[in-house]
Amino acid sequence: MSETVSFGYDEVSPEEKTERVGAVFSSVARNYDVMNDAMSGGMHRLWKDRFVRRVKPQSGEAILDMAGGTGDIAFRMAAAGAEVTVSDINQDMLDVGIERAMDRGIDGLVWSRQNAEELSFPGRFFDAYTIAFGIRNVTRIDLALAEAHRVLKFGGRFFCLEFSTTEWPGFKEAYDLYSHRLVPKLGQAIAGDAESYRYLIESIRRFPPMREFQSMIGAAGFALTRVEPLLGGLVAIHSGWKV
Repeated sequence: MSETVSFGYDEVSPEEKTERVGAVFSSVARNYDVMNDAMSGGMHRLWKDRFVRRVKPQSGEAILDMAGGTGDIAFRMAAAGAEVTVSDINQDMLDVGIERAMDRGIDGLVWSRQNAEELSFPGRFFDAYTIAFGIRNVTRIDLALAEAHRVLKFGGRFFCLEFSTTEWPGFKEAYDLYSHRLVPKLGQAIAGDAESYRYLIESIRRFPPMREFQSMIGAAGFALTRVEPLLGGLVAIHSGWKV
């Protein structure tokens, strides 16, 4: 049988997933940040603040922000003096980020279109690798984790912010109801695109549980792996070190 991967609740070929995910993010790029506010009630800003505090970007550090699209994480790290390369497979998302940086007068970021599974950067190049709400959309997560490990210097750190599955009784059921029924309607009302947001919710449900993903990070070669659940695991910060 030929290899298949998940695209939401569907099973498709790896090539089809890459193509369809690209179409999703090209569709949502212009309304991505507005929808993030609408879907999370603005809480994504707090999650991202906490994430960057865990990364602890330092002045002069070289950091790769993968799936960095519209620049939310990169802007925060650049404010600490880090030298950030923002990478994304989708040029439409990068274009939105570049425009936002220009509007805010943020200079010094490097913008680079990259496939997380096959980065063009040399090995042992970055001090830190970050990816926020992007790893679940990668076609082959194991390859992306291996590439993250390759491009980090020894002593470099990996940080991932991603949706997971909350373990709080009652809240899980309420969130499932909200996300499956209301988020696509929000997507239609705000972005004119219910189907893309239906996929994004389904992709959360198909993403590995926290401890399983932590094991995947370890299998890629990272040591001292850790997971920090937020809202009982609705969102989680995963981390590891290259030693």
